[in-house]
Amino acid sequence: MLKLFSSTGSRAHHLTPAIRVGSRSVDSPLFKALSQLTGLNRRSTSLGHRAFFCSEPTDAASDSEAAAEAEAKAAESDSDGSDSKSSSAIVPTNPRPEDCLTVLALPVPHRPLFPGFYMPIYVKDPKVLAALQESRRRQAPYAGAFLLKDDPAADSSSSTDIEKNINELKGQNLLDRLHEVGTLAQISSIQGDQVILVGHRRLRITEMVSEEPLTVKVDHIKDKPFDMDDDVIKATSFEVISTLRDVLKTSSLWRDHVQTYTQHIGDFTYPRLADFGAAICGANRHQAQEVLEELDIHKRLRLTLELMKKEMEISKIQETIAKAIEEKISGEQRRYLLNEQLKAIKKELGVETDDKSALSAKFKERIEPNKEKIPPHVLQVIEEELTKLQLLEASSSEFNVTRNYLDWLTILPWGNYSDENFDVVRAQQILDEDHFGLSDVKERILEFIAVGRLRGTSQGKIICLSGPPGVGKTSIGRSIARALNRKFFRFSVGGLADVAEIKGHRRTYVGAMPGKMVQCLKNVGTANPLVLIDEIDKLGRGHAGDPASALLELLDPEQNANFLDHYLDVTIDLSKVLFVCTANVIDMIPNPLLDRMEVISIAGYITDEKVHIARDYLEKTARGDCGIKPEQVDVSDAALLSLIENYCREAGVRNLQKQIEKIYRKIALKLVREGVVPEEPAVASDPEEAEIVTKLDVESPENHVDEPKEETQTEKIAVEKVMIDESNLSDYVGKPVFHAEKIYEPTPVGVVMGLAWTSMGGSTLYIETTVVEEGEGKGGLNITGQLGDVMKESAQIAHTVARKIMLEKEPENQFFANSKLHLHVPAGATPKDGPSAGCTMITSLLSLAMKKPVKEDLAMTGEVTLTGRILPIGGVKEKTIAARRSQVKTIIFPEANRRDFEELAENVKEGLDVHFVDDYGKIFELAFGYDKQQD
Repeated sequence: MLKLFSSTGSRAHHLTPAIRVGSRSVDSPLFKALSQLTGLNRRSTSLGHRAFFCSEPTDAASDSEAAAEAEAKAAESDSDGSDSKSSSAIVPTNPRPEDCLTVLALPVPHRPLFPGFYMPIYVKDPKVLAALQESRRRQAPYAGAFLLKDDPAADSSSSTDIEKNINELKGQNLLDRLHEVGTLAQISSIQGDQVILVGHRRLRITEMVSEEPLTVKVDHIKDKPFDMDDDVIKATSFEVISTLRDVLKTSSLWRDHVQTYTQHIGDFTYPRLADFGAAICGANRHQAQEVLEELDIHKRLRLTLELMKKEMEISKIQETIAKAIEEKISGEQRRYLLNEQLKAIKKELGVETDDKSALSAKFKERIEPNKEKIPPHVLQVIEEELTKLQLLEASSSEFNVTRNYLDWLTILPWGNYSDENFDVVRAQQILDEDHFGLSDVKERILEFIAVGRLRGTSQGKIICLSGPPGVGKTSIGRSIARALNRKFFRFSVGGLADVAEIKGHRRTYVGAMPGKMVQCLKNVGTANPLVLIDEIDKLGRGHAGDPASALLELLDPEQNANFLDHYLDVTIDLSKVLFVCTANVIDMIPNPLLDRMEVISIAGYITDEKVHIARDYLEKTARGDCGIKPEQVDVSDAALLSLIENYCREAGVRNLQKQIEKIYRKIALKLVREGVVPEEPAVASDPEEAEIVTKLDVESPENHVDEPKEETQTEKIAVEKVMIDESNLSDYVGKPVFHAEKIYEPTPVGVVMGLAWTSMGGSTLYIETTVVEEGEGKGGLNITGQLGDVMKESAQIAHTVARKIMLEKEPENQFFANSKLHLHVPAGATPKDGPSAGCTMITSLLSLAMKKPVKEDLAMTGEVTLTGRILPIGGVKEKTIAARRSQVKTIIFPEANRRDFEELAENVKEGLDVHFVDDYGKIFELAFGYDKQQD
């Protein structure tokens, strides 16, 4: 074997001198070869740092000296059956190791103990510890170290959990968890609960002797006979040594293992070489146990060789990783030093004091992914500004202006569009899920999606949703964005009086900012969002210009493809943006701006729709916000109907939402006061005491049953269910706000019900006329009710037309010529104006002149000319809803509004008798000809 090592790269005169152990010299060719390969020049007494050599230095030194003395006296053959008298540092005992046929079984948690290696273990069981100390006192310090098998029930792999599991195992349970093959270990020292073991030879458990502490009978296992001159075994062992040599070059820790092993065991032999290699490599517990159990020397060497090769590969990977990290760190350090030197040089020369190159790199990195999508004129501006940035001093104000300008230019989503969803069915589901009714609005959105699907792309449109407050205009915008899969951005222009909010400031001003649209594109990150411009009818106008005029360029489809922001000073394409505007009254929107919009009117909700919205949307939201369970409250349909008719008559549902929230807040307070909500767990320290208190609160004396705490609470909640109906509604929301709009029952002479439109929806109002003074030639008309100019003119026209009709119908009746009349519209504190009360005023005047009341349950609307023609009106849906609310059965509309009425939903038109007229003569017949029909 020495020849082989000499031929593989070592010369005889380079080998270390013979090592003396005790009183004789030990010539170990294998150890000399390993020493030469590892560059060992002196004998080291230090121990390794692996778990296998964890004994204290004092113990190792004493054991080494005792072993040297023992070897000087004894010439025992080694446990592997070799004929050579090898040196050994293991302390001899009486009885001898081979005489130990019954030993204490010690579990080893992590790796098996190999012969010739130290291992510390911690013994927590006092009985086992006492037995080990007793064995040392009897001069028989031996025990069996056996590796634990894997515990399939253990999920944790921490050392603390493993030691805890070991301490819990006793007797047969512990024996079943141990591998049969282990190591006879000499007890080197005991310090507290730490026991240092030194491996001797292999053992196999045959049977259990006693359970606590676990004592077993063992057989001493010997290696199978082998031919030392076998070429295959020699080649395998030399390959193990060669691999070991390569690993030893990179690991000083392994070199310490070689020294310590030879000090305590002696010469390397084939079996010892296999054990040594398997013990010090980083193999897992199963692979190491497999080597320990293998008795065929050739197979053991092959197993060790495989483990050594794996260790070698790990060492190479470790070396590669360390080298890469070292190169990276050294490169970064070098770059850092050079940058610091460069900064110092530039500072001395006064070239620059800020890292402008980093800013330029950041801006270029932003535009690089989308460079092909950015318009050429924008790219040109960016390049010019980057060049300008490099020439400016960092301390100058112009530098900050240019930097901010480049920041905005490079962060905008040039050419980045979100993928739209043109699925009409999905859009229908989303719109129906978020909103009840509003079929005309939903139909328009679905039309837009369908056009986009057929074209493969969608152009930006401007939709204006007009209607009273609380009908869901803003939330419709959110639903449209969700249905189209577009980003959503909302900004309100109510009270906006500065054009710079729309078009941006000039960059020369301090604190200049781009306009709202540029900020929108930066926030959403796409060039085709849905932008909701809220309250567009409330635009202000101040000294800084007219924002309504500034919006023309933003909303005009012909111009917004080249929208110019004053701050950016480059054109932006907004043609793909979908604009949705909201307004309460479109009359307040300037005509040039209104002309660019597609107006969709949302009239409001009738009572039936409000009930559905309250039940399906508002009530669930309010209940969840208040933390109330559905089984705790029951709001009847009659209560909801009364709430809508007597408290929330407006067109929208915002006030209805407030009232429902008010109801649920009071219910929550009532439930807490009555103790329905379970107390916190920390209130009662004793669980039994808490349970008794709960039962006393919940159970009635006549029905006392021992039940768990949870069941009693559930029972209590069921008992305390709050019922809200029409009778107790006022306890939660107060007295009714509205009374029946139908003041008169029946309608007296000179009073006629009209239909009006307001920003809050439709409403009914009475027009009353009475005689102030009669006398020849005293005819005249006095008007009150805070009427606007239009209604005042309508009253004058009505008075003239009424006199004309009376002359035709009853020529002898001189009522208008001889009577001073007073026309009044109730609720005088409310301003009223609009061209739709002419026919109502004429009817009121004629009713007084003929002393004949109009037909019951009749309401009318429409403006009249001097010739008696009826002109069309607006707000047909709102006025129809107001008539239904006042339980009016007969409605008179102008003939020109027939189509508007026919487009209404069937549930709005149901049960109404509607007449369309184009001349007042028909209204006269409908209002006063009812007695002829009865005849």
